[in-house]
Amino acid sequence: MELNRRSFLMASAAGMAAANSQTAASAAENNPTAAPVADGRRPVIDITDLYHPHQDRGDNFDLIAGYALPEVDLRAVILDVTGRYLRPYFDAANPSYNDPTGPRSPGYLPVHQLNHIFNRNVPCAPAPFGEMRSPDDDMADVPAFQQAGVDLLIETLRKSDEPVDVVSFGSARPLAVALNREPELLERKIRLAHLCVGAYPAGYVEWNVQLDVHAFVRVIRSNLKIAVYPCATEKSPFALGVHNCYWAMDNLNWVREMAAPLQRYIEFAFTRSNRVDFLNAMDEAEPLADMKEHYDHAHHVWETAVWAQVADRRFISEGGAPYRLLPMASAGPDAKVIEEGLMPCVLEISGDGQLTMRETQGATTATLYFRRDPQSYQTAANQALRELYLGFLR
Repeated sequence: MELNRRSFLMASAAGMAAANSQTAASAAENNPTAAPVADGRRPVIDITDLYHPHQDRGDNFDLIAGYALPEVDLRAVILDVTGRYLRPYFDAANPSYNDPTGPRSPGYLPVHQLNHIFNRNVPCAPAPFGEMRSPDDDMADVPAFQQAGVDLLIETLRKSDEPVDVVSFGSARPLAVALNREPELLERKIRLAHLCVGAYPAGYVEWNVQLDVHAFVRVIRSNLKIAVYPCATEKSPFALGVHNCYWAMDNLNWVREMAAPLQRYIEFAFTRSNRVDFLNAMDEAEPLADMKEHYDHAHHVWETAVWAQVADRRFISEGGAPYRLLPMASAGPDAKVIEEGLMPCVLEISGDGQLTMRETQGATTATLYFRRDPQSYQTAANQALRELYLGFLR
């Protein structure tokens, strides 16, 4: 659905959901993205199932936004590792979750490469490799190396003078374990936990859910302020739905126009490079490899909606120009805006990770992502992401 800015703001004032049935007052209570940021930069902790070599190359691609968006102050990266996927994994009884592309390691290399490129020192550490044994498991007995990510999450929150957004692209296990250890701290210091996980409507066991069902259940049933961005519909993770966040980019040939260090970063990740001098590779003037086979086809995306909500950006078209992912405040009164947002709701979750939802006009700590017209969203995103990424480091 395309809106002009006037009608978009009217919908936003009503909580971006059931706009005609909610009062502006109740919507203001339930609109977590409306909270101001003191210096224009929102502190963020990124929990990501990032590996090298990659399991999903989109994890490497999307992490660039966490470094480059000016509204985001990336404080830490927690590596959400699942031990069985550190090497080739096959399960004949449940082949939907097989992964033959290992071995791989936690994604230290891509984080260090982005720190090098953006002149940052964002810390990273891995969280427990195994599944939680129950929703209240604090995993205090796992090896010390695997404790580091949960410790980093807790310490980053403790040191922050302002509430922090947590984005979770993976199992949600680091967040759930930290919640079991320091519930009061997390409830006080997390402004909003953005969970890119699950399927809605119910009916499909999505990849991130099967990584650790207990973790998903724990977070959904907690008192945290949460926003859920389902990765799948009831049928598939590759379907366009009103409430899921998936979309497909036509191709990545335009990456060749990006700033050279970011091209090198993407080339290194996509080709699963084993170069020991992984920082020197970022400074090469010429491409590291022929990328035709990596760029000349569709690219699957799930994280855009999360970063857009964190940064309070929307897909905006001014005067018939292509869509751009811009700060909402920059839109003129007649700009076209793709309608999306977080819908206040009450979420319930079954023991096997299936979500049900009902909208609410009352106080709630839960929201569910929505986009009114998924096909228009995908069209706009194809236009906007190219221009956004081409502008990084320029």
